[in-house]
Amino acid sequence: QVQLVESGGGLVQAGDSLRLSCLLSRGTFSRYSMGWFRQAPGKERELLAGIHWTGTSTYYADSVKGRFTISKDNVKNTLFLQMNNLKPEDTAVYSCAAELFGTERLSGTYWGQGTQVTVSS
Repeated sequence: QVQLVESGGGLVQAGDSLRLSCLLSRGTFSRYSMGWFRQAPGKERELLAGIHWTGTSTYYADSVKGRFTISKDNVKNTLFLQMNNLKPEDTAVYSCAAELFGTERLSGTYWGQGTQVTVSS
């Protein structure tokens, strides 16, 4: 069973940056399309960014385009999300997801436990 573990969340001020990491184990990392989702209180979970398993294509939601960057390291089995110019409305629980041979607009088969990101104004 694939396992995903996120790290890197925390409390920051508006305008700051954070980098989230997601380590995949018990699976062949290079075969998985991966993505970052977030869910704020009272809101539905949304796909923020996704990367095709080949690494050749990415997807970004309009709300984060130009501020967030998704990347992956097939040697370290790790997915990253670089978040710049954070805003209070970015406050949410961020989760990574993986889908075997999926697309960059993945729905997610395997999920991490989530990490809290809080942005103060």
